[in-house]
Order: sequence, then C-alpha cells, then structure tokens
Amino acid sequence: MPTRAHGLRSRYRSLVVAAVAALMAVLLSPAGAQGAGSGGARTPLSEPVYSYSGAVRESVWVDTGLDGDGDGRDDRVAADIIRPREPARQGRKIPVIMDASPYYSCCGRGNESQLKTYDSDGRPVGFPLHYDNYFVPRGYAFVAVDLAGTNRSDGCVDVGGRSDVQSAKAVIDWLNGRARAYTTRTGGTRATAGWSNGRTGMIGKSWDGTIANGVAATGVRGLRTIVPISAISSWYDYYFAQGAPLYDGGPDWLSGYVDSPEALGRCAAVQQRLADGAPRTGDWTPLWTGRDYVKDARKVRASVFAVHGMQDLNVRTKHLGQWWDALAEQGVERKIWLSQTGHVDPFDFRRAEWADTLHRWFDHYLLGYDNGIDREPMADIERHPGQWSTDRVWPPRTTRTTALHPGSGTAPGVGALSLRPARPGAAETFTDDPAQSETEWAADLDRTTTAKAGFRTGRLTADLRLSGSSTVTVTATPTTSTAHLSAVLVDLGPDTIRDYGASGEGITTLTDRSCWGASTPGDSACYRDTAARTAAVDRTVISRGWADLGTYASPGKGRPLTPGRPVTLTLDLAATDHVVPAGHRLALIVAGTDRDLIDPPGSTPTLTLDLSRTTARLPLVGGTGAFVRATAGSTAADAVSMAPGARGVTPPHPAPRVPGDGRP
Repeated sequence: MPTRAHGLRSRYRSLVVAAVAALMAVLLSPAGAQGAGSGGARTPLSEPVYSYSGAVRESVWVDTGLDGDGDGRDDRVAADIIRPREPARQGRKIPVIMDASPYYSCCGRGNESQLKTYDSDGRPVGFPLHYDNYFVPRGYAFVAVDLAGTNRSDGCVDVGGRSDVQSAKAVIDWLNGRARAYTTRTGGTRATAGWSNGRTGMIGKSWDGTIANGVAATGVRGLRTIVPISAISSWYDYYFAQGAPLYDGGPDWLSGYVDSPEALGRCAAVQQRLADGAPRTGDWTPLWTGRDYVKDARKVRASVFAVHGMQDLNVRTKHLGQWWDALAEQGVERKIWLSQTGHVDPFDFRRAEWADTLHRWFDHYLLGYDNGIDREPMADIERHPGQWSTDRVWPPRTTRTTALHPGSGTAPGVGALSLRPARPGAAETFTDDPAQSETEWAADLDRTTTAKAGFRTGRLTADLRLSGSSTVTVTATPTTSTAHLSAVLVDLGPDTIRDYGASGEGITTLTDRSCWGASTPGDSACYRDTAARTAAVDRTVISRGWADLGTYASPGKGRPLTPGRPVTLTLDLAATDHVVPAGHRLALIVAGTDRDLIDPPGSTPTLTLDLSRTTARLPLVGGTGAFVRATAGSTAADAVSMAPGARGVTPPHPAPRVPGDGRP
C-alpha cells in the first residue's frame, strides 16, 4: 500500500508539473495568454493576466526628420507609453496599439472629452479612452502620440499633411528600430524600444482615424492594421464637395485651434500656407494632392477595420466610400461597421460588441491568433436602432449599378423615378433658395414647389436595398454665371430612426457607468453608458451629394457659367446601405443650395433640368431585376401613408466645427 500511495503521489506531482508547464506555456505565449472561447471550445484569446497598476508609464520624444516650425532643428513628437512590466522581465516582446491625435491637451477624446494627465515630474498618469485599461493587462502596449505642434510635441499642425502623418509614422519607425528617440524633449539619453516586437495597430476617431488612413497610405512596415472611425480619406472632400464650399471654415482655422500655445507663436507661416493653399473657390490645389490618401491606396499593407455613421454630416460617408472602393481594388483585407448614427464612436453605440470585436481583431492581426475573425461576415449594418444585420461581403456580390431616370408623373406636380428615360424635351425648373434645406425639400415632395425638382417611385411592393455609392448626372441650364447643386435620395415612409440631428447625433449619455478594463486612481476604466436616442419620422434622407455646376468641365477647377447654356455634371453621393421597405417609396431630389450643408453661390440662379439627360445610378442589391420586382404594379401617384404626428429630422447647422466636440 505505501508503494502504491507513493506511486500515486509521484504521478500526481507529475500531473501538477505538466499542468503548470502547460499553463506557463500559455501565459508566456506571444499573446500573453489564451483562454477558452464560448461554448467550451478553446479559442485563442488574450486574457488580462498582467498588472495595470504596475505597468511601465513613460514618455519618449521621436525625431520626425522634419523641421515644420523652421527653428533649424528636427521636430520631435511626444509619445506617451503604457506597457505591462512583466513581458520584458520574461524576455518577451509585445505589440503596440497606437492613437495619434491633436486633441490630447486642447479638446479631449471620447464622449467625456478626456485629456492626458501627468504627475509633477511630467510622467504620464491618465490616458484617454479605454484602450490602455483594456489591452495593457492583455499583453499590449498603448502609445498615445501628440501630433506635431500639439501638447508636448515640436513642430506645427499642418492638417493632414506631411507633418501630421510623419508624427505617427516616425513612432512606428522607432518601434521597429528605424528612427531615434530620446527620454526628454531636448534630447540627451537615447530611448530604445527593445520591448516592442514592431507590430503596430493604429486606431482613432475623426482626425485620429484620418491619421491612421494617412500612415497606412505610406506603406510603412510594421503597421499591421488600422481601425479608422469616422475618418477622412481626402481633406479636400472635408472642406468642399466638387467645388461647392461646405460649412467648415478652412484648414488654417483648424490648425490654429489645436496648436499648442508654444506652437501658436511659431507657426504663423504654416497657417498662412494653409490659407493660401486652400482658397474658398473650391479649386483643387497642390495642398489637397498632398492630403489625398485615396490615390495612395496601392501602398496600403495593413488590414482595415472601418467604422462610420451613415448620417455623419461632419465627416461624410463619401470619405468612407471612396477609401473602401480603393482598398477593395487593391485586395486589402477589410471589415466594416455602418451605424445609423452621426459622428459617434462605436464604444458609444454598441459597446459590448465593439469591445469584443476589437479585442479579437487586434489579437488576430497583432498577436497572430487564428480566432476566425477574418472569416466572419465582412459587414455589420444597423438597420434600426440597435438592430444589426451582417453581410459576407460588402457591398453584396449581387449589387449592380442601376440607372433610374426622372420623368413626368401621372399627376400634376408628381415626378416619376423609373427605368424609363424621359421623353425628349421633358424638363423641370427650380430656383435656388438658400433658406431651404433637404428637410424642407423632402417634406414638400408631394407638392410642386419652386425650390426643388422631386421624383419618386410608386409605393414599393417589395423591399429595395441600396448598398454603396451613387451618382446623379444632370444636364442643367442656368440663368446666372454661378450655381450650386444638391442631389438627395429619400426613403418616403414612416420609420423610427436614430435622431442624428439632435445633440448626441443618435445617442443619449446616461449617468450610470460600466467598466472596461483595469483602473488606477489616475485612470479609470469606467465610462458613462449610453442609449439610442430615436425619432419617429415620415421620411428619411439616405444619401446626399453637392457640387458647383461650374466644375462641369473639370472637377478640380470651377469656371463661370454661360447663362442659357446647358452643361452636364455628375454629382457623387455619399456611400450608404439602406433598405427601402415595401410600402415606402424611393425619391430623388435635385435642388440648389442646401442651407445646412453648403455655402450659396454668388448669385440666385434658376435652373432648368433636361430630364432626358438626367440619370441616377444607384447600387441596388439585385440590380435592375430587384427594382422591377419592387415596383411591379406601383405608380408614381400612389399615396403615401404617413404616421400621425411623424416629423422629419432636421440636422444641426454645421457652423465651423468645434474640435472640442471631436471634430473632425
């Protein structure tokens, strides 16, 4: 018996040793940990096994190789770092999640406008957003970079230009041993990133996400993935829509807003160059070429997880659509979320799902885990507040560009939208009224008005889905030498949507908090919860586009119009994904100045549309056949059922954007 007992104890000790060895192998794996997935299946997943309170918190200043402020010295950008202490002690290197921003000291990040904080010795204490709290215990480093000219960085803000992009690219180069950094702003002790494996993922909303796009477009090695949220892809399209000035001031104003107090005193020349290079004429200049990331999509090596609100009237979804299409042409690995919100972070409209999806995305692309996220549906799309659908590929493979034509209707004042081209000579006339907007135009679709031309299908007998970017080609004859145009697609019918026009742009911020990671006294992981803010509407604008008619001959150069002479122009409409349900109607509006979104021209033109030469090309899932099925038996004069007391959503007037609100 003693011999047997001794054998059992020996085998028990052997099992314990084996178990401990297996556990240590897990904990010392490149991810820092891996655990069981749902349903008991073992799915690779980094776990929070490292101390957040004991993490290394440090700052370095990285040489950019540029001298934007003209002081004769290379600009150095500040990078505040938090990383788990244990991996370096174990001889292991870890990946980096990076958010490069101009907002860390002037305006704040996230729904609660968080700023960076430091102790009395200048060491970082508080990092905005939850990325550090959530990912550092899971074996990642988080690096928050101050763009040149902001917070503790040298140089000047150049609003999406070389200096902005180089601010973040230089840090990636340093993480990969290709750039120099120092432990103080003035130099001295060299700082090395021996703790980093060089793999970097960039993330950020608005301007931050824009920088992620710009850095990816350099093709820098070491950048494995980007997660741009509500991000710009071409800065021209932030300030202009095919020559028509948008209500957003200019890049010189934005630079002055975010420049640090020190930078304001030394960056006047940069701001003047921004003003000179971005005239409000809407002409394309070399300044915009240097801030167009779409043209360099062929250089992108990183995977892209794009998130955008389909009702974002700040960074409009044209930015998403043209970037997405360019990446698709290059075969870049991609994923997308499209919400019904305006300019809102997914942490504030789908928090739990976002944390889980982002976790698995970074685990896959930065830690190399085969967790299946690259084989999941490419697209998540919000159909109704809080209700989501998925698509294996976006836009769906059956999507086809379908030409629809405006024409005379079967009742006075009711224009038709159908597959049949209008008869030669058919025309509609309207006069630009800068006091009206898409809201008034949509509300007046069932009656003739002088400020717009409206066309609609009959009541649909089956659902009709648009997925992607649309265009509207018009032939118009102006009465003056200047004219601006708007084209709007509308879903006519009652619905409940996120109230993107209200404060919060589709969300309401609550008083309760939920926690997403580990906390310290100086950096809480707990954030105020949110809920969908909804509105009952009788019609929904689903896509829009604008243009200066004077750009008809060249998209980059406006010219005076000849009164009485027809010109043809194609307007690009913002990308969307929307299902017009059976019982609703699809409408197209062509009008002049949209009061809330573009500046008026220098005159008040009357425009006559040649309907036989006006066409909307829409990305319909199922193409022409789907449109035929959806309109079978309907007529343009069909009545529309209106929900009692329903109202249209009026977007807020986007006066010069306040970066403190996270814009752009």
